[in-house]
Amino acid sequence: MMRSVLVSMMLLAAPAAAQNATLSERTYGTWQNPKNSVHVEARECDGKMCGVVVWASDKAKADARRGGTDQLIGRQLFQDFEEQQEGRWKGKVFVPDINRTFHGTVTIIDADTLEGKGCLLGGIGCKSQVWTRVK
Repeated sequence: MMRSVLVSMMLLAAPAAAQNATLSERTYGTWQNPKNSVHVEARECDGKMCGVVVWASDKAKADARRGGTDQLIGRQLFQDFEEQQEGRWKGKVFVPDINRTFHGTVTIIDADTLEGKGCLLGGIGCKSQVWTRVK
């Protein structure tokens, strides 16, 4: 009896694991901002999702330096993101132009599009950007 319960639990858990892998495949990868001035690689960092700058235009690097962020390449723009519901992640968003971190969300729109949104405390002063997958 106990063995059949364990087998049943394992069979029920298998589709959830496959679904999570599919979600990771949809979320992880390299994304570009609307101006194609920054490319961020979404990947796992310490069991959570993060977005690390892997490429930036000279203008984006200069804007970041003016804002107080000396090194843009390698910097985590999306930090400590945890999935809240399927396709919607919540964490912190670093804005290099002003050298500040805000609460934010990433929502998967489709396989090649996501929306990143950052807000001041209490959900006011929000800004969002639609990012597209780099092919």
